[in-house]
Amino acid sequence: MSMRRCIMFLQVLCLLLFAVPRGAVAASPETAFRHWLENVFWPAAHAHGIPRSTFDAAFRNVQPDLRLPDLGPPGLPSVPRKQEQREFGAPARYFSERSLRTLAAQGRVLLKRHDDLLRRIEMTWGVPARIVLAIWARESNYGHARIPHNVFRILGTQAWTGRRKARFRRELLAALLIARDGHLPVSALKSSWAGALGQPQMMPSTYLKWAVDFDGDGKRDIWRSIPDVLASIASHLAGHGWQRNRDWGFEVDVPASVPCFLEGPDRGRRLEEWLAMGIRRIGRRPFPTSERNRRLFLLMPAGRYGPAFLVTRNFYVLKEYNMSDLYALFVGHLGDRIRFGALPFSRPWRQIGHMLRSDIARMQRALERLGHDVGGADGLPGFRTRRSLGLWQKRQGLRPTCFPTPRLLRRFRRS
Repeated sequence: MSMRRCIMFLQVLCLLLFAVPRGAVAASPETAFRHWLENVFWPAAHAHGIPRSTFDAAFRNVQPDLRLPDLGPPGLPSVPRKQEQREFGAPARYFSERSLRTLAAQGRVLLKRHDDLLRRIEMTWGVPARIVLAIWARESNYGHARIPHNVFRILGTQAWTGRRKARFRRELLAALLIARDGHLPVSALKSSWAGALGQPQMMPSTYLKWAVDFDGDGKRDIWRSIPDVLASIASHLAGHGWQRNRDWGFEVDVPASVPCFLEGPDRGRRLEEWLAMGIRRIGRRPFPTSERNRRLFLLMPAGRYGPAFLVTRNFYVLKEYNMSDLYALFVGHLGDRIRFGALPFSRPWRQIGHMLRSDIARMQRALERLGHDVGGADGLPGFRTRRSLGLWQKRQGLRPTCFPTPRLLRRFRRS
């Protein structure tokens, strides 16, 4: 029996053992799921104003999808998901030049095609057209990506047996509220495998808060209406504090004398201070005069192994859409290519060698034991992990690079 089939067998076995009340006959996963829906989730949904007709329509013929990641059999304690077999995705992989070039070319066509619509959106929410288009590109390839899943199956499975039940039960309730309000028929509420809805890939609670009807048909249709899709993206960013008439950031040259561990949204400095330290915009271009007395933030997503940036608060608004530094950087950079024909990054993303996410997590745990705040040992080197590594390197008498490598991993293993 393969490892995957063995895991599936054990998972189903646990479902049979723990999914039904004590004394009940062992049930199939499908029966246990229906029992949970009826006896646990329906009372909660009803208390939040969900009609029985909406509930029944949403879950008609819906069965749990036990192929989803991060499930935890009911009745068993939740344990952290193992990372041993997951390869660490270095930043270089995220920025495929071929993909960026293609998306930018398509974006320029769409910028002209939807010029009037995008102008009205920018006047309403203050978010530039190029940023809205770049998020649309990243989330669903300008609406061409398949979004095939039944949202109630995805969220229902996670709410019943996922390791983050509380979160997904809130999202499942939000999806039922969307169905109750009649924005689309239940059968049309399609999502990704993670439960994100429509072309902007919004979770149901995000949809309820930020999606808008911009074509005036009375529905917030982020599946089929381009005006609603694009306006909802802008509404989300504006609602999280997007500052009008301000860029997201600028690629810069960071001299060796500037420590890479000065990075982070909590370590901003006025532009004049960064300039006094020797940081310069790539190509020696001047910064906008409007930035002179504002705080900017150092961003080095690959430490010394890739390009560097001074970013504005708007960069962190992009992270409210997706909490990844690389995601926000991809959106900003692609937007610049769409609107300004920007060139690739001036400094390449260097290859760092093969590592697993468990390798990164091992380093993070070691740094935590030394008193560093790495933002959690999740195998993802966010800014807190990067600058913690840089500070550790400095204390070890090493040149700070602020990014994990196989060589650093070997040092941690010996320590």
